Amino acid sequence: MSNSKPVVTPTNPQFKLSIDQCPSTDVERAYMNSIPYANIVGSLMYAMVCTRPDIAYAVSLVSRYMANPGKAHWQALKWILRYINGSLNRVLIYGGALGEDSKAVIEGYVDSDYAGCMDSRKSISGYVFTMFGTAISWKATLQKVVALSTTEAEYIALTEAVKEALWLEGFAKELKLQGRGITVKCDSQSAIHLSRNSAYHERTKHIDVRLHFVRGVIERGEVQVLKVSTEDNAADMITKTLPSCKFFHCMQLIKLHEES
Repeated sequence: MSNSKPVVTPTNPQFKLSIDQCPSTDVERAYMNSIPYANIVGSLMYAMVCTRPDIAYAVSLVSRYMANPGKAHWQALKWILRYINGSLNRVLIYGGALGEDSKAVIEGYVDSDYAGCMDSRKSISGYVFTMFGTAISWKATLQKVVALSTTEAEYIALTEAVKEALWLEGFAKELKLQGRGITVKCDSQSAIHLSRNSAYHERTKHIDVRLHFVRGVIERGEVQVLKVSTEDNAADMITKTLPSCKFFHCMQLIKLHEES
């Protein structure tokens, strides 16, 4: 793929991947057996975990079909390689210095894509945390249960982000870096309201009580959840396919730039 034509985003809106696209004939299976699909996905996972949050959603998408990939899944995987080929110099840029009166500020963005999986109709959770404005932790994953509303999907994603925030806060305190509670930014007003209001009502009584631990965390002031506009939510690129202009804006929010 070194001579392939580069593309500007790691996913293509035309790709609607599902289990129905897995090989159904012996000829298709024989063709896919000759392709190192799992090896390539594993290599992309390594890059994504270490330095490339921009491909987190794309890698989570193609990794669902590693057991029995089809030609459509292979085309989506090659699209990611074409994106990598055109962005080999894209790096996370860390800056900022700690003075005697300054402390590192850790902030998080969280988002979800309701019923994003075409096979199971499970939603996708995504978060990214930054220090000095640069990404230090990110994740894109399918939720373990099927959410019945966008509010529930956002609330499940917020719970995962808060758990990560607690771990990062403890780690930062050991290094004597964090001076205050971590802020998590969410673009769902209803999920934020649910995280602060302990009253049950008809629309939320079915939500697993284990998720409500986030309320205690917020009440104790360990994590602060704030509203952010969808346009400025960096976690958008970790949960769904975006147009190029929005995708590049999300990368700017976490200081993922081309190396000069």
